Amino acid sequence: MRLVNWKMMWSAALVVTVAGCSGNKAPPAAPPPREVEAVAVQPKEVRDTGEYLGSLISRQSVTVLPQVAGYVRRIHVKPGQKVEEGTPLVEVDAREETAALDSAQAQLSSAKTNLELARRTLARTEALNKEGLASAQELESARAQVEAAEAASRSSAAQVTQRQVQLQFNLVRAPFAGTVGDVLVRLGDYVSASTVLTSIAQADVLEVSVAVPSPRARALKPDTALEILDAQGKVLLTSSVFFVAPQADPRTQLVEVKAAFRNTVGLRPSELVRARLVYSVRDALQIPALAVVRQSGQPFALVVREKEGKTVVERRPITLGALGEMAYVVEKGLQPGDLVAVSSLQALRDGMPVKVKSAPAPQGGALGSASQQGVAGGGPAGGSR
Repeated sequence: MRLVNWKMMWSAALVVTVAGCSGNKAPPAAPPPREVEAVAVQPKEVRDTGEYLGSLISRQSVTVLPQVAGYVRRIHVKPGQKVEEGTPLVEVDAREETAALDSAQAQLSSAKTNLELARRTLARTEALNKEGLASAQELESARAQVEAAEAASRSSAAQVTQRQVQLQFNLVRAPFAGTVGDVLVRLGDYVSASTVLTSIAQADVLEVSVAVPSPRARALKPDTALEILDAQGKVLLTSSVFFVAPQADPRTQLVEVKAAFRNTVGLRPSELVRARLVYSVRDALQIPALAVVRQSGQPFALVVREKEGKTVVERRPITLGALGEMAYVVEKGLQPGDLVAVSSLQALRDGMPVKVKSAPAPQGGALGSASQQGVAGGGPAGGSR
């Protein structure tokens, strides 16, 4: 019987198996292209704007004072009430003026009686003079008495008119239509010609005044748009600049700018509002802020393009303009229609193959209008210029 060396046989079989496996091994497969999201850059409207704190001014406002002294007898209005021109506001006690008017009217009546008597006397004297029964001196005296009586009558009539006008001043009326401010007097208060009763402001048409840095004010034109914003940035009203101060404030170097608008949203005089000046409007390419990568301060965009039959990433330097709502203006480096990657930016390298998948719709106006914005001091608000 022949003994078999099983140990040697298993070793030989293992060598053959390993050799066979080594001879059939294929080279490793290339990794699949990385999927990236990309958006096409297109020209969009870009507004160069500046946001400032504005103060609302009434085009018609007045502090109401009485024209006579006396005690407040009646108050006809309440604070915040809307009034028309001529509406009674406050009535001052008119008893003294009424008594003075009665006295002036009595004097006028007496003067008219004296004038009538003087005219009758003159008529009789003229008749007697013709008959030789009255001297020329008596005739001249009668004529002088008529002239004196006429002068006295005119003086009394003027006194009556003056007292009537004075009596009208006791009832203070609204000089124009508007809104009543705080009423500063109470019933029974003694007022003089320097006592402030209330105020009236017309709020149908308001002006907004903003202070703009001198360099920015040079770009303003008479038709520059000015927008009034609410707390959320929504445009409430739009108007055009009608006034730019000829000189800057020497202390602040700010230039006053004004615009007028019809108040259709219930704003009030002296209210502070957000105001936005639109210096210019143009079309420009915009790129989402998240698509910008920087190296040593130089911004780059990762452009997706076809090269030698493959879709690859090209790292392209760009020049950025203003930062708007999550988007930069691109001044140089991109062309309309270029695809820029907006995902996996840190993992992408120049020339790397990629596969493009649709990017989600931009949120919050990622490709909306870009702007150069400032606050009252004129500095930029969150963006490079």
